[in-house]
Amino acid sequence: MIVIDYHDKRPIYEQIIDRFQLLILNGALEPDSQLPSVRALAVDLSINANTIQRAYSELERRGLIYSIKGRGNFVSAQKDVVKEQQDKLLEELRQQLVICKESGIEFIKVLDCVRETFQEVNL
Repeated sequence: MIVIDYHDKRPIYEQIIDRFQLLILNGALEPDSQLPSVRALAVDLSINANTIQRAYSELERRGLIYSIKGRGNFVSAQKDVVKEQQDKLLEELRQQLVICKESGIEFIKVLDCVRETFQEVNL
């Protein structure tokens, strides 16, 4: 479910956030499903539990998960939160497309890149 890339320049907690966010946004993790406990995921990934807690706290701040004291962390059932996150991602894509256009990248090359990326990505 979660794989850490030690060659990635991003901090481990950000990798965890990004992976869970993708799993939630694409529906692989269903609303109200329980996430692995902090301790269990830390052991599974062989990393510090504080790193997992930091990632979970950020996911909760973003509204993607919620916690129940003594029970654990669960995927948020709020569809508007998912839509909000998807809209944010699309806005980031728009900004990158503007940079591509201003840099002189041809429209067809951008479309080819999008098509290739969608074909390569396996979730």
